[in-house]
Amino acid sequence: MSALQSALTIGEIKEMARRRVPKLFFDYADSGSLTEQTYRGNESDFNKVFLRQRIARNLANRSLKTQMIGQDVAMPLALAPTGLTGMQHANGEMLAAKAAEKFGVPFVLSTMSICSIEDVKSVTKKPFWFQLYVMKDKDYIKSLIDRAKAAGCAALVVTMDLQLLAQRHKDLRNQLSAPPKITPKHMWQMATRPGWCLGMATTRRHGFGNIVGHVKGVEDMGSLSEWTAKQFDLELSWDDVAWIKEHWGGKLIIKGVLDTEDAKHAVDTGADALIVSNHGGRQLDGAWSSIRALAGIVEAVGDQIEVHMDGGVRSGIDIARATALGAKGTYIGRPFLYGLGAGGEAGVTRVLEILRSELDTTMALCGERDIRDMGAHNIASVDW
Repeated sequence: MSALQSALTIGEIKEMARRRVPKLFFDYADSGSLTEQTYRGNESDFNKVFLRQRIARNLANRSLKTQMIGQDVAMPLALAPTGLTGMQHANGEMLAAKAAEKFGVPFVLSTMSICSIEDVKSVTKKPFWFQLYVMKDKDYIKSLIDRAKAAGCAALVVTMDLQLLAQRHKDLRNQLSAPPKITPKHMWQMATRPGWCLGMATTRRHGFGNIVGHVKGVEDMGSLSEWTAKQFDLELSWDDVAWIKEHWGGKLIIKGVLDTEDAKHAVDTGADALIVSNHGGRQLDGAWSSIRALAGIVEAVGDQIEVHMDGGVRSGIDIARATALGAKGTYIGRPFLYGLGAGGEAGVTRVLEILRSELDTTMALCGERDIRDMGAHNIASVDW
C-alpha cells in the first residue's frame, strides 16, 4: 500500500504535502492574514460544537447523497475556489476537477487559477462551477462570464469579500509570485523538491491562465502585476451583483457572507445560495470563524436562500457539525490542496475518501441514516 493510501487523516496528508511542495507555495495555502487569529479560529471553533451520541438505532442502508443548488452530490461538499492551485502540483486545477467529477462533488475554479477555464473544460465531462472576483474592468468581467457560459459552467460563485487585499505576512516574506521569482532561496526550495520540479517542467501552465492573454495589455507576469494592483474595486456594491446576475443568467452563489445583515442583502439579490465564509481567515483578521457565524445566518434567512459554509473543515466530523447547524453544503480549500501537493489527482481523491468515511461514521453514531436528516437535534451543546 502506498503512503498516500495508508494516510488516515487530513493532517497526515498535509505533512506529505509539506515535504513535496516548495515552501512559498505550501505557505500560501497554509496561512492567514496578520496574526492569523481568524485562520486558526476557523479550525479550532469546530471543536466547540459537540454532537449528540445515540444508540440502538437502525443504521442500515446509510446515504450521504444530497443536493447543492439542485445538483446531485455524493456528499454535502464541494472543492472551494483557491488561487494558484496549479502551483501546488503541475496542472493542479485540471487534476482536482477530474478527481471531484469522478467522486461526485462540485469543483469550483478560481478566477486566479493557473489552469484556465478552457483547460479545465478540456479534461472534464460534467459542468464545473466558476468563481468570479468583481474587478474594475467590467469588460473583462463580462468576458470571463461569457467564457464560463461557453464552458458550460453550472454555477457562478461571486466572491464579495476581496475589495482590497489584506496583508499576509508569509506571502510577503516569501516574495510569492506565479511563476516564482528566480532567487537563491526559491531555487533551493525547488531543488529540494525534485518531484514538483519535474511536474512543472512537463507543463506550460505557470501563470494565471484566466487573465494573461485575455486582458488588453497583459501579456506577461510584469504587466499582470501592474494590472491586478489597479483592479480591486473599492466601490463594489450589491448593485454590481444585479448586473452580474442578469449577464450570467444561471445559478448564482454569493461568497463571503459573515454577517446577518449581509445575508439578508444576499437574499434580496435573488441568488440561489450564499456561502458563510471569511476567505479562509485570509482577509479580516479578528473576524468570527465561519462555523460560529453559521447558525445565526441560517436563522436570519430561513428557507429564503440555500446556506453553505466554507472555512476550517478538516474532517468528516466537521462536515457533520456544519450540516447539523444548518449548512446545506460545505467547502474544502486547504485539505484538497494538501492532497494535490501530496499526490496530484490521487491525493485529492484520498482526501475525499477520508472525509466520506469520517462523515459516514459520524452520522451513524449520531443515530442517522441519511445526511439530509442531520439537524439541530444532533447537537448536544455549543461552547462559545
